[in-house]
Amino acid sequence: MAKKVLIISTSIRNNSNSEILAKEAEKGAKDAGHEVEFVSLKDKDIKFCKGCLACQKIGHCVINDDANDITEKIKNSDVIVWATPVYYYEMCGQMKTVIDRANSLFCSDYKFREVYLITASADDGDDVAQTVINGVNGWIACFDGVKFCGYVSGGGLNNPSDAENHPQLLQQAYNLGKNI
Repeated sequence: MAKKVLIISTSIRNNSNSEILAKEAEKGAKDAGHEVEFVSLKDKDIKFCKGCLACQKIGHCVINDDANDITEKIKNSDVIVWATPVYYYEMCGQMKTVIDRANSLFCSDYKFREVYLITASADDGDDVAQTVINGVNGWIACFDGVKFCGYVSGGGLNNPSDAENHPQLLQQAYNLGKNI
């Protein structure tokens, strides 16, 4: 059955490795027959959460910027794929800011049930993505019926566009999308 898939590329670097991998996942999901929307945080105006909790009452953030549109896309998708560079063994700040700003989803009638993750990092250790996975699982724990379904960890990517020279990694990202 076709699903509505939202891929959120959180890197703001041109030719970023996480975005290259996210684009491969997008190809795989489209080839599997899913409806796919790709959102990049490049050139988006996203401010920090103020912690006012007004979103819990009115159903959206009081800050009028691009985060509200992204939150609405998250709410109405069946599957979310986060793609992030790994900085200091954690998700990038842009990703965390979008997660914080999506606080209105907590008490909403959200559709998403599956969450996937793509990471890109210079370090290629087996556990590099684990702290990012922990952070994503912390977000998921706030939503009934939502589960973490898988990830691709791209390590050893030191320079922009390095992912293009790793066919095995590109295939893993494609397969992640294809197997949603």
